[in-house]
Amino acid sequence: MTATLPADAHVHSEWSWDCGSDPASHGSMVRTCERALRIGLPAIVFTEHLDFEHDWRVEDGDIGEHAQRYVDESGHVRLPEFDVEGYLTAIERCRHDFPDLRILTGVEFGQPHLRDAHAAALLSSGVIDRVNGSLHMLPFDGADRTEPTTLYRHMPADDVMWSYLEEIPRMVAGSDSFAVFTHIDYAVRSWPVATAGPFDPRRFEDGFRAGMRAIAASERGLEMNTRRLWPWIPQWWAEEGGRAVTFGSDAHGPDMLAAHFPEATAMLEHFGFRPGARAEDFWIR
Repeated sequence: MTATLPADAHVHSEWSWDCGSDPASHGSMVRTCERALRIGLPAIVFTEHLDFEHDWRVEDGDIGEHAQRYVDESGHVRLPEFDVEGYLTAIERCRHDFPDLRILTGVEFGQPHLRDAHAAALLSSGVIDRVNGSLHMLPFDGADRTEPTTLYRHMPADDVMWSYLEEIPRMVAGSDSFAVFTHIDYAVRSWPVATAGPFDPRRFEDGFRAGMRAIAASERGLEMNTRRLWPWIPQWWAEEGGRAVTFGSDAHGPDMLAAHFPEATAMLEHFGFRPGARAEDFWIR
């Protein structure tokens, strides 16, 4: 008997600014739905980026080739506004064209503790099914903010990681708008192995556990981001009182949809998490 996959609850399409596609076309949303049916994925949540970062500064090579067009002469990223109407129209079209696939709306809301007021109208409208909260930015050089990728070139690696982990409880306490904390290992993605050596989570265990305790106490879910399968994340999450998880590939195109989901679900079952009634429901411990 083949186990049913959970929903991929962290997926981007051409309606996210960093996917590099033309929003006027069906683009990757349609192709992602097609792939979902091919691989037997029962449900998908298109969580497009919702960012209001006007003080995000980057350096050469930090943001990717296709997104470089959003960087002005001062090195600040000027992001396009999320086209909510176009996105919702595309969702309804896909729901019509793919009736056997449950398709939910969603956003990946960056730094909600700093930007809640900007998103209030959209998030209170009732058109968004799932709000993932992401911590991408940290203070940089005074008034600006930037991602760990840039900070690792200006600060000791350990200092960047601790700054990231210490911001997690502040984000949780400062916003009620998101239901799931995504990719808690985000700062690990760009960890500078060449200068700092392999990443050892045990050196930062107290910080990860403190962040998890804050998320758990707020009764929110933690995303199991499947770009990397770290067993210490669900282990520490369960030990710190975490009860709910979602699964997210963070796919920015069809090929990575539900990547490593069979392994991820087996790992979460090992730590006592069980699926809900519907594919998109949180897994609960």
